[in-house]
Amino acid sequence: MAIEQPTPGFIRPRWPAPANVHALVTLRTGGYSSGPHASFNLAAHTEDDPEAVRKNRELLRVYFNLPSEPVWLQQVHSNRIIEAGTGTGTGTGAGDAEADGSWTGAVGHVCAVMTADCLPVLICNQNGSRVAAVHAGWRGLLAGVITNAVRMLESDPAELLVWLGPAIGPQVFEVGAEVLQSFTESNSENVSAFKQTDDRHWLCDLYQLARVELSRLGVISVLGGDECTYTDERRFYSYRRDLITGRMASIIWLE
Repeated sequence: MAIEQPTPGFIRPRWPAPANVHALVTLRTGGYSSGPHASFNLAAHTEDDPEAVRKNRELLRVYFNLPSEPVWLQQVHSNRIIEAGTGTGTGTGAGDAEADGSWTGAVGHVCAVMTADCLPVLICNQNGSRVAAVHAGWRGLLAGVITNAVRMLESDPAELLVWLGPAIGPQVFEVGAEVLQSFTESNSENVSAFKQTDDRHWLCDLYQLARVELSRLGVISVLGGDECTYTDERRFYSYRRDLITGRMASIIWLE
């Protein structure tokens, strides 16, 4: 008797992207992993069973009829963005696989980032000729990873569409004074993303930090930013909540 294939959980961005732009974010449900990685873990660098990860990645390709294997990155909290399929890019980072985002203007190349609290950012231009996927933790945001991605798309920022995917929410993401100081020294408008809880800690809004940067760049259309990976244990992995956990994938490609 054949074993029934799992049905992976996912959400699609609610944004007015062109018809040839395809994007989605996987949930933690509907895969082959077990234990703390249950069940649709797509990250090979975790402590998950490598065979389960391989099967999950195969399921991702088959279930969503992807045109190619996603360009998986070795994410290092940098500002480096590479062109999917070439390994060339901008910013910091050593080695073609080390980057925190990718972009493409080619049909069939799948840009992907993995997250479990950090902010995934999906970007396309309104004529559907270029797309990007960005991994934006607080270190990457501070380093300008979103700025580099916008520059790589070589489009009028006012003509870009941006969707902010599931990340740790502003009610639970607590940071120290050094994070607050770094962001406010970089841009005084970033103070709007912090709320003090005691004399040494602040709640940090990754979504707001991204919005401030995008606004400074001239990006007008920014959607999403209304999920919390930490509090929604059923749907999302969260590194800060569980420490040993899997990763969701945010992917985008051109048809």
